[in-house]
Amino acid sequence: QVQLAESGGGLVQAGDSLRLSCALSGRTFSFYAMGWFRQAPGKEREFVARISRSGMSIWHADSVKGRFTIGRENAKNTAYLQMNDLKPEDTAVYYCAADMSAYGSSRADDIPYWGKGTLVTVSS
Repeated sequence: QVQLAESGGGLVQAGDSLRLSCALSGRTFSFYAMGWFRQAPGKEREFVARISRSGMSIWHADSVKGRFTIGRENAKNTAYLQMNDLKPEDTAVYYCAADMSAYGSSRADDIPYWGKGTLVTVSS
């Protein structure tokens, strides 16, 4: 069974940086496309970024493009989300996602495996 564990969330000020990590266990990491979604209070879960199984293809939501970067290290069974120039509107619970398609998905309904989430709070 796939298990995902996020880490790296916290309370920061606007303009600061954070790096989220997601460790996958239970299955072979390189078989899964990885993604990050977030959910702010009172809002639906939204796509943030995804990366293909090979790591050669990446996608970012327009709202984070140029500030956030997704990556993965297959040798460490870990995906990352580097977040720079954080803004108060980035405040949310961030969820790691995994699926067995080659390129992943930007739709939460397509994702079978989720982490429990890590809270990121950005103060102004």
